[in-house]
Amino acid sequence: MKTNHLIVLVCVISVLAVVGAGCSPKEPTPPVKPATPTSDAKPQAPAAPAASEAPAASGPVVELSYSIFFPPTHVQCETAVAWAKEVEKRSGGRVKINTFPGGSLTQAPQVYDGVVSGVSELGMSCFAYTRGRFPLLEGLDLPLGYPDGKVATRVANEMVQKYAPQEIADTHVLYVHAHGPGILASKKPVRTLDDVAGMKVRATGLSAKIVESLKGTPVGMSQPETYEALQKGVVEATLCPIETLKGWKQGEVISSVTDSSCIGYTTAMFVTINKAKWESLPADIQAVFTQVSQEWVARHGEAWDKADEDGKAFVASLNHEIIPLPEAEQTRWKEAVKPILDGYVAACKEKGLPGDTFLQDTLGLIAKYSQGSAQ
Repeated sequence: MKTNHLIVLVCVISVLAVVGAGCSPKEPTPPVKPATPTSDAKPQAPAAPAASEAPAASGPVVELSYSIFFPPTHVQCETAVAWAKEVEKRSGGRVKINTFPGGSLTQAPQVYDGVVSGVSELGMSCFAYTRGRFPLLEGLDLPLGYPDGKVATRVANEMVQKYAPQEIADTHVLYVHAHGPGILASKKPVRTLDDVAGMKVRATGLSAKIVESLKGTPVGMSQPETYEALQKGVVEATLCPIETLKGWKQGEVISSVTDSSCIGYTTAMFVTINKAKWESLPADIQAVFTQVSQEWVARHGEAWDKADEDGKAFVASLNHEIIPLPEAEQTRWKEAVKPILDGYVAACKEKGLPGDTFLQDTLGLIAKYSQGSAQ
């Protein structure tokens, strides 16, 4: 009998011990802190964040495909790949980005819609490659006299953030970058506005309107198609940033460059992510994407300017002539393209878009950031 009482007593004590352990308060887990972005004017590759500052390497790995229209050897593709690796690193291994350069997953004009439909989760290409798809943002590409890639990239990002137009609401744009001033590279010398008349010039988006204003004949095509088109005489010239002549090797199939930076335009390029995929990401992973993207704005701008320097050196190495435009000729070119600005404002007004204020804000930022910028 005593033995039975002893067994009951032991069982009661065991149950109370288990219940007490289950009700004991636990030490709260400290919140995860995202990595802090670098804000230097010339950011270097950020050091690996301390373990306490990086997202915990737990949970399922998010695997993303990234369609990049630049070829793998282009500095902008290399910069994009570096961005992807930095996102992976700061995510603590929770993000894996597979890059597909050179239009190998989606061709340049289809990159944006490919992100919308989920062909790729991430994409980089030009707004201008789908003419009419981004009517307000076409204002970024106008011949407004951009001095270099750093200014163009900074202006483009601020304008996209300020206006957040509905035309890009079907994805989440991470950041934008833009090249230095466009110039005219041709198979025969162009010294005056009259030399452009009737010339077949490769151009896309609003740059096609620039060619029309100069009395040339625009031929639309993406950069990957341009080398062969110049080589075979399908086009006689290309309107492009000078870096293109090395980055896409197009300097091999032209003979001269006309410095038309007096009407310097740019081409704004997006880095965007599928909206549903973005919204499915945990908040700390979203923070990693946002922070790294903010840092890479400066990196892309600097890469564009370094590429322009390399492009000039490449042209010189091929003994191609670089033709400056006299002041009187520059005035003619500026007057020739002025109707494009007016046409942009009028077209936006018809669509109920604030093209006039967008244009004025863009011009204001160009003037602001051009002070002290290398010409």
